[in-house]
Amino acid sequence: MKRFLILTLTLFGFIAASLQAGEPVVPYSKNVAPVPPTVYGTGFYGAIDMGANVYQNRGGTRVFENEFGDTLTINPKNDVGFFGGLKAGYVFGTGVFRPTVEGDFFYNGFRGGADTTLALSDGTVLRNSSGTSFINTGAFMGNFIARFAFGRFQPYAGAGVGIYFAESAGLDLSTPRGSFSTGGGQSHNDLAWQIIAGQRLLLDA
Repeated sequence: MKRFLILTLTLFGFIAASLQAGEPVVPYSKNVAPVPPTVYGTGFYGAIDMGANVYQNRGGTRVFENEFGDTLTINPKNDVGFFGGLKAGYVFGTGVFRPTVEGDFFYNGFRGGADTTLALSDGTVLRNSSGTSFINTGAFMGNFIARFAFGRFQPYAGAGVGIYFAESAGLDLSTPRGSFSTGGGQSHNDLAWQIIAGQRLLLDA
């Protein structure tokens, strides 16, 4: 009788130990792919330029004198003008070196002219007049640029070729006896080229 009880207790303890052992518990895990690095400054881009042309250097005051000592004084006007531009391009690739093509369209215009004074040798002023003309310039350029991408910092260098135009829209004169316009004007077109270099700092993706 005693042996039977001991054997029964032993078997029960063995079964309980086996049930408690079971399979080891493995914590739940999921393989997450690493986040790819952010790529800056690729694909299409565009920009608008706009501002004031606050200074034009058209020379200082000039005085002309004849053999009698009479003088003609010409004081060129340098009024504030306007400039504006439109730029669009495409950046190829996502590596460190990124070739870029770009179209650049630019306009600059300001009001010129001059104030004139005609005086005799004794200082008597015969006539004062003020002339105003409008000068317009612009350029249409195709640029080829090499960009180097180091994250948000992207230095670049390149060159462009295209055409430019310049136009003077005639002269409007104002005198003590009245005002009149010369009309006409001149214009000129020619080949243009430029060298480009700079650094872009991109603030968003």
